[in-house]
Amino acid sequence: MSDPIIQATGIQKTFRTGKIEVHALRGIDFAVEPGEMVAVMGPSGCGKTTMLNCLSGLDDFDDGQVLIEGRDLRGMKDRTRTTYRAQRMGFIFQTYNLLPVISAVENVELPLLVSGVRPKQARLRAQNALDQVGLSDRSDHRPAELSGGQRQRVTIARALVNNPAIVWADEPTGNLDSQSANDILDLMRNLNQKEGQTFIVVTHDPEIGHACDRIVSMYDGQIVENNA
Repeated sequence: MSDPIIQATGIQKTFRTGKIEVHALRGIDFAVEPGEMVAVMGPSGCGKTTMLNCLSGLDDFDDGQVLIEGRDLRGMKDRTRTTYRAQRMGFIFQTYNLLPVISAVENVELPLLVSGVRPKQARLRAQNALDQVGLSDRSDHRPAELSGGQRQRVTIARALVNNPAIVWADEPTGNLDSQSANDILDLMRNLNQKEGQTFIVVTHDPEIGHACDRIVSMYDGQIVENNA
């Protein structure tokens, strides 16, 4: 067995609004092996997205430890953590988060340009990423000219363009019709198997859960089940 690519121990997170406290995560222990595709499932408000945000470094947590590729996420300075996230992680969101005024290929190359990749190299890698997701013929189209499924493919291409070790996906099929959702699921699974990238997928969709290597079930801020 290799060392886990993600190792979380005792993660706690509380949101405070005035006198109201919401214990979103209550001592999460969670480990993922390199190349695994893991679904995180549970009812709305159980802490799935909060866990994803804390484990990926998008949000702080109150107590516990997260090791990503053996590195202590909480121990990193903000700038180091941001750079590490940009280089080693990809993110797929339900809402696409594409800039509407630029083309698909420009959306995909943007994180590379921000991290200092030369424009010519960034454009080549962005085109290759779009080709990976079957959208090379739509590279010059803006998001409004693409279907929901095509826009999510652009989002996936953007998540993969830096060749990340880990891809975090939060309800990646939530806004799609059933056919587009199945296409996106097949695409993620194929990329996981061919490229060996680790996928953590927050979802309500049982089809995504069954397609993953295992399902982690959450309830009330805790992991209550962990099934292969």
